[in-house]
Amino acid sequence: MKQINTIIFDLGGVLIGWSPEHVFTKVFNGDAEKAKWFIQNICTLDWNEAQDAGRTIEEANKVLTAKYPEYKTEILQYYGRWEEMLLGPIEGTVKILEYFVKNENYKVVALTNWSSELFPIALQRYEFLQWFEGIVVSGDEKTRKPFDDIYNICLERYNITAENAIFIDDNHRNINAANNLGINGIHFESPEKLIEQLKPFNINII
Repeated sequence: MKQINTIIFDLGGVLIGWSPEHVFTKVFNGDAEKAKWFIQNICTLDWNEAQDAGRTIEEANKVLTAKYPEYKTEILQYYGRWEEMLLGPIEGTVKILEYFVKNENYKVVALTNWSSELFPIALQRYEFLQWFEGIVVSGDEKTRKPFDDIYNICLERYNITAENAIFIDDNHRNINAANNLGINGIHFESPEKLIEQLKPFNINII
């Protein structure tokens, strides 16, 4: 059995709920289908990830409003109402985080795709983000998951051995990238399932 001594948490979708569609359903007067279409075709996740990798929000808005001028008002609301996309802590996972933080056998860090301009808002809002030994924020590093660089930054900065670490993320793509570097990836679906997924590593959270 591998000796796990480090837990690496993703943040959005694992510890903090986040939903652009939640906001755009309101923007489009309750039309959830239009909101879904808008996120899939206009303010896409690929566009958002460019900000996660270091592009400024000002530049992001400039690029997209030039491409889709008919949606300028809606595009500007993506970051104008960004704080409404934060749905709050995923309490069950916060309790799991607390278990590891209080157990001296584990180093606990975070690795997140997040705009450097926006992450300070989350830091101020969620006290549990102060519990980590460190947080690698993609926007600060000018790279993002699933690229190898950001995983290696995390491993080197916090003196982590890949095979002794578990990485928890809600995106299969990011888990696959971690696995390819020798990190033990767990695909997050719910706090309850995560507790079961940790058991094969001899981690039993009651």
